Amino acid sequence: MTKYLQVITTVDTEEKAQAIARALVEQRLAACAQVLGPITSTYWWQGQVETSREWLCTLKTREELYEELEQTLRSIHPYEVPEILATPVAAGNPAYLAWLDETLKR
Repeated sequence: MTKYLQVITTVDTEEKAQAIARALVEQRLAACAQVLGPITSTYWWQGQVETSREWLCTLKTREELYEELEQTLRSIHPYEVPEILATPVAAGNPAYLAWLDETLKR
């Protein structure tokens, strides 16, 4: 059942997270998107440890749409090096997965 993916990204404001979520859903590259936050992220950047407040976007899609989703996300994301990670869905509610198929770009 690995034809479905959850893709995550983070961004520095809720407004930007909502804009990313809306753009990808409107283009039917993601069937839905959840925005969570604020969260605290700690990471290495330009030779030092940084801590920042961010919002997490979780996007539901299919594998065959990933490349287009990633390209679109990179084009609208404000970060120089955005976090974009995809995790395969091992199993899910069959009715929900059918809804994903109906909702996503063909």
